[in-house]
Amino acid sequence: MEQFFRYFYQDIGRVFRALLEVIIAFFDFLNYLLNFPMRMEIIKSFEDDFTTVDWIALLIANILLIALIVAMFIMLGRLFKRIFRFRVSGKKYDELVKQVQTLQRDLIRANYEKDKLLALKVASLGLDPEQVDMNDVVGALYTEEDPLADGDENATHTNGNRNTFESPCVEPSSSRFFRLTSVDNYYKKNYVPPVYNRKITLEEFCEQFRLFSASQLRLYYDLKMMRHFVASMGAARIIILQGISGTGKTSLPYAFGKFVQRDTTVVSVQPAWRERTELYGYFNEFTKQYTETDFLRAIYEANYFRDPHIIILDEMNIARVEYYFAEMLSILEMPREEEWQIDIVTATWDNDPCLIQEGKVHIPNNVWFVGTINNDDSTFAVADKVYDRAIPIDLDSRAEAFECESTPPAYVSTDRLIQLFDEAKQTYQVSEDVLEKLEDMNAYLIKNFRLAFGNRIMKQLRDYVPCYIACGGTEMEAVDFIVAKKVLRKFESLSLGFMKDELNQFQTYLDKTFGKNVMAECKEYVEFLKKNN
Repeated sequence: MEQFFRYFYQDIGRVFRALLEVIIAFFDFLNYLLNFPMRMEIIKSFEDDFTTVDWIALLIANILLIALIVAMFIMLGRLFKRIFRFRVSGKKYDELVKQVQTLQRDLIRANYEKDKLLALKVASLGLDPEQVDMNDVVGALYTEEDPLADGDENATHTNGNRNTFESPCVEPSSSRFFRLTSVDNYYKKNYVPPVYNRKITLEEFCEQFRLFSASQLRLYYDLKMMRHFVASMGAARIIILQGISGTGKTSLPYAFGKFVQRDTTVVSVQPAWRERTELYGYFNEFTKQYTETDFLRAIYEANYFRDPHIIILDEMNIARVEYYFAEMLSILEMPREEEWQIDIVTATWDNDPCLIQEGKVHIPNNVWFVGTINNDDSTFAVADKVYDRAIPIDLDSRAEAFECESTPPAYVSTDRLIQLFDEAKQTYQVSEDVLEKLEDMNAYLIKNFRLAFGNRIMKQLRDYVPCYIACGGTEMEAVDFIVAKKVLRKFESLSLGFMKDELNQFQTYLDKTFGKNVMAECKEYVEFLKKNN
């Protein structure tokens, strides 16, 4: 060991002595650098012999020295920051571990639920799930011609952009459309379509909807109201629910979203709304980001699924509807659904959302718009152009609560609903006798009140009446409803204070033409006009 210690002293010992000298030298450097009193004494010993040039050189030297000190502390600060950046406390580390474990369990549970849904899909085709490759099923779900789609075996999705599932995902933070890109990523990675009920009828749909609202949501509606609401979806894309506060105007479409398992989107209209950007958003030239709204997101997302989806414009007449909603009114009037598109941006970028084509977003046929209206001094009157394109429904009172068994929701696709509406329009066409009576009423209104049916109202009536009958109602109930809400509403623009005799004669005319106690809603509305004018 003696020889080793000699070696250690001569070799390793010199290394440590050199290291110690470096450390001592570093602290001597700091001592000399920061010992300002000593350095001031040195300067004073030379100041008597300094010239002007010497003083300038002294100033420059000290400025460089101060810069050296600042740079050194900055470098040390960055070094320590980098060393301790990823250090976390033991308690924080344990919390992170627990979160990771929870996420892993949730992922396993989600995969399990997905496998169950895929098994149900395969079983609905009459196949054995154990003999089918689930990856093939997932691929089939996202093709344009989906073998698992609702309806006919050769039916295709109305969304022509289904191949966008194959496009690579874009990081939302890198796109100017953060929310829409997030929608793309979700439906490319995680979405599995539900197993739809292909056998339900409109009458069963209305009854189940009412029982579900009562048993699951404690929201009570008359069966007749449910029929009006569902039949309106077959006749128009816009439904107006009007009445006093607290009667369930917002709750009804909300309950519909829960019933079909596709939550309703609620857009609260603001008094300052004046233009389209309040609904669709706008591109901010300063931030280079698009300001996305709930309305735009709901329309965009609806292109990815086939569930019926409702967008509520809550208190829509707190601002002028014809200002901010005018473009949508015009778009929905176009006869071909391929033309239902809204302009979002003038030019597309490479990382824009998948379904924005040429700067436009398609409005799919699985979207309906429901506007709620309070008629009071704080709101604006709704223009005729809005009423003419919509089906208005009055909710003036709440239905009585009733007991019923727990009723499950219904997975019904838009394709199935549209199929049921189309079948109803073929099966329950308005009778010739009723059409003749309506023509006679039109002539009577022109002669006595200078009012007439429009072609749009007649088209809505021809669509609405069959759908209402298929929902379980009668032909005359539907005709009474449309005439009261769409035709007699125009009486409000007349000077009815001087026309009470004419209104009495009109009530007599209704009894004579359609039968006594048949047009109950029309006569009730006429009585309302007589009392309030």
